[in-house]
Amino acid sequence: MRRLDGRVALITAAGSGMGRASAERFAAEGAHVVVADLDGDAATEVADAIAAAGGSAQAATCDVGDDDALRALVAQVESDHGVLHVLFNHAGIPGSGGGDSGLDVELDEWQRVCDINMRSAFYLTRYALPLLRKADGKGSILFTASVSGIVGSPLSPLYSLTKGGIVLLMKSLAIRLGPEGIRSNALCPALIETPMLSAFFGREEGADIDDLRSGYQSMVPLARAGAPSEMASAAAFLASDDASWVTGVALPVDGGFLAK
Repeated sequence: MRRLDGRVALITAAGSGMGRASAERFAAEGAHVVVADLDGDAATEVADAIAAAGGSAQAATCDVGDDDALRALVAQVESDHGVLHVLFNHAGIPGSGGGDSGLDVELDEWQRVCDINMRSAFYLTRYALPLLRKADGKGSILFTASVSGIVGSPLSPLYSLTKGGIVLLMKSLAIRLGPEGIRSNALCPALIETPMLSAFFGREEGADIDDLRSGYQSMVPLARAGAPSEMASAAAFLASDDASWVTGVALPVDGGFLAK
């Protein structure tokens, strides 16, 4: 039995990587997926691939850093479906490494990272909440945080700041919305093979990406990077009734990184 039959799911940054894998998995589980991405062509490609595989999806172009775009995205979901069962706030960027101290970040870059990683998730959740309340107790809010939102990141204090903020936003919403039957959880990935991986390790000019990657991977007990599909599997679980008694959880998807 498909766990998300008859449900509507909205996923941001779903045009590639973990977002795409989650969109494809949600559709395979029976959901109609709204594939939102800054790159409209990528979103269309994912939606078309889902349809070709027998699933149901639609593409939406959305810059999550633009408040008007977030409002328009939710308005489109409301017009098309009138309800939202799963909101997956996946969009995020690594940002600058911040120099030797990790703090050498220009104000405009600081603001951009906070806008994409935190503000977008806060306000998209706010705008989507009326539709989640129509889900008859099946509403599920997911966030992509990071292991760097649970333990400090020597590579980027700013990234940890934003991902730690997401974890506490998630927990706060779990407490506030739980009585309404709306669950709130976060996934905390470590090293995942996505297009953003090289950007994450290459934030500092002259960084040895292979060396940084090797050092990070050596700290993972399973001794490898994760696949986007492994993140998607965890997301599908949290979105479904299999996790009906799970809320307020920051779930590591990290190959054992946080076990040390």
